[in-house]
Amino acid sequence: MKKRGTTIGIAGDHAGFSLKGVIVRHLENQGFSVRDYGTFSEESVDYPDFIHPLAEAVVSGRHEKGIIICGSGNGVSMTANKHAGIRAALSWMPEIARLARAHNDANVLALPARFIDLPQALEVVDVFLNTAFEGGRHLNRIKKI
Repeated sequence: MKKRGTTIGIAGDHAGFSLKGVIVRHLENQGFSVRDYGTFSEESVDYPDFIHPLAEAVVSGRHEKGIIICGSGNGVSMTANKHAGIRAALSWMPEIARLARAHNDANVLALPARFIDLPQALEVVDVFLNTAFEGGRHLNRIKKI
């Protein structure tokens, strides 16, 4: 994946706020441009307020990929997947992230902030952003989604 000039959207709720900040710095250090949709504190919020705008930006092509974070990763992925064209994948280990990209052409990564440690989260992000979609037999399945 091209890094320089690629814009990644990121969003999360209060449970994902701390991890989101570390991921933003990690991505910027790698040359990505990052658009943070919030939240911007640990104050309790409703994650759909931040996930819907990110998902719309990915669908419209403003961002190549998105990263979304909440406590379990479930709520944010359910919200993002309401948008036609979004394939959000909940991933807590590198192999799941790799398969989500290679076989499912996932365009949004959902992370479970309360169930993943920082080194693993960064590895999952890197694998997700650096794995290409294999196409082939998987493309037919994607078209059926």
